[in-house]
Amino acid sequence: MSLQKHNTMALRPDRMTERERIQALLNHQKPDRVPIWPFAMGYAIRHSAYKGGSLYKDRQALAAVRQVMRDYNWMSTTLIGYSNLGSKEFGGEIKWPTSEFSQTVTTAHYPVETKEDAWNLTLPDVETAGMVPKNMAACQFVMENPSDNEPFSLPVLTGPFSTASNICGIENLCRWLVKEPETAHRLIRLATDFLVELARHMRDTCGTQGVIPWMGEAASTNQLISEKHFAEFVFPYQKEFHEKLIDSGFQYIFSHICGDQNSNLPYWAQIPMGNPGMISIGHEVDIEVAAGYFPGDIIVGNVEPGIIQEGTPEQVYELSRICIEKGKKCPGGFILAPGCELPPHAPTENVWMMTQAVNDFGWYE
Repeated sequence: MSLQKHNTMALRPDRMTERERIQALLNHQKPDRVPIWPFAMGYAIRHSAYKGGSLYKDRQALAAVRQVMRDYNWMSTTLIGYSNLGSKEFGGEIKWPTSEFSQTVTTAHYPVETKEDAWNLTLPDVETAGMVPKNMAACQFVMENPSDNEPFSLPVLTGPFSTASNICGIENLCRWLVKEPETAHRLIRLATDFLVELARHMRDTCGTQGVIPWMGEAASTNQLISEKHFAEFVFPYQKEFHEKLIDSGFQYIFSHICGDQNSNLPYWAQIPMGNPGMISIGHEVDIEVAAGYFPGDIIVGNVEPGIIQEGTPEQVYELSRICIEKGKKCPGGFILAPGCELPPHAPTENVWMMTQAVNDFGWYE
């Protein structure tokens, strides 16, 4: 079924713009309805006239992505960056997406392969490193071209542990947690220092008004590391990073806590997230559980991406309904979203079911 046919379905008229809706949540107030965070840069670019790689290089592609998100009645979220942050920035090589089945940047060569490499590594110039200039340019594009359905600019960061894994590869990092803990600490320390400098550069380039740092931390999932290793190798660096983000003048932090982080939630709850923070969770974490750990923050999530890709429209609609009904009870507010990046090849009729479910169940009355 085409998007045009879906759009003929009657949706209730909005009483707020996306900007007003998100501002209400940031002010600890209820909006007219649950917003929809698409987490869909790959999907949106695929449904525009552009190819995946152009998203990282062409400002007109950003404008096209905005329009696709508007067509779906989503708020636009222009994320320019990549989950491989640290690979190219520290001297490695990345590979751009080149086909319809290659929708994101991958690491072709890690800057650190051995213990000796780790100890010889130095901090790069943050202003010129890797994707940083393009990330800052995208942030400025959003600031210079405001839109009612784009409430803020989202420069992309990754957490210190994930950034370290992008420098040496997750296999090496996990091995060094056990066999070479000092080497692991050395890399995570460098990653933290780099991220702090990047945050300061982001502030100096884009300001803090209307800018929310987007922080993704996937490598620390309990599917890869234990709670014990999280406490030693993730928590202190992540906490320091967030403290310095806030000290730099950022009032809010968007934190995508990816994967199964259930055992780590007591530590995440001790990390400052902003006032309020925006806590994005994977489908592995229950919305009500997350709200218990972050009662003053906005919970974002968490329709399972695999079901959006492989399930039926009815399954996506039902999962969205469950998320919405749990999310509306979150004391800090709620935004419906996939649990991680929306699959670029997800069927249109499945994706639209999130919009339809919000229309049917997401209003505050």
